[in-house]
Amino acid sequence: MDIIDGIHGRQTVTQVKQDAVPRDVIEKILSAAVQAPNHYKARPWRFVVLTGNGRNKLGDVMAASFLERNPVTPLEGLDRTRALPLRAPVVIAIGVDKPSEPKIVEMENITATSAAGMNILLAAHALGLGAIWRTGEWARDPKVKEFLGFASDQHILGFIYIGYPEVRPEPYERTGFEDRVTWLD
Repeated sequence: MDIIDGIHGRQTVTQVKQDAVPRDVIEKILSAAVQAPNHYKARPWRFVVLTGNGRNKLGDVMAASFLERNPVTPLEGLDRTRALPLRAPVVIAIGVDKPSEPKIVEMENITATSAAGMNILLAAHALGLGAIWRTGEWARDPKVKEFLGFASDQHILGFIYIGYPEVRPEPYERTGFEDRVTWLD
């Protein structure tokens, strides 16, 4: 797949089959992720790959955390929360290391890890998989961070859900760059 075509053709895929994605395919995606540029070769990204029962365990943590914050939640609400990680057979949590040296700026680690996340999306697309990058409250939740092995002050940039597409979304024309550019000659 031509890289420009891949970038323009990649879309968020929200409906995926529950068919397992082979480990070697996941490793190929992670290998693409770490090709992202990063200042001082800091390699600030951390990935936690959840498959199989790992997704159930994450769902249990999410439900327990939600119940702690919302003690009158009905059982159906907890079941919906518990099922969130089960939307795809692979969930990759993307975390960022804090700078380890004074010369490293935290924002550089965040942008490098964001680039790694984009590489994951592009690699999944190139391999015929569908993916969606989700952020939200679970990326900031202390219990989720602890479960995934992240320190409370580490950032989780989100969760990328990956699987074989159930349905490919219809292509659409994206808004161009023209209104977001200033040219200085």
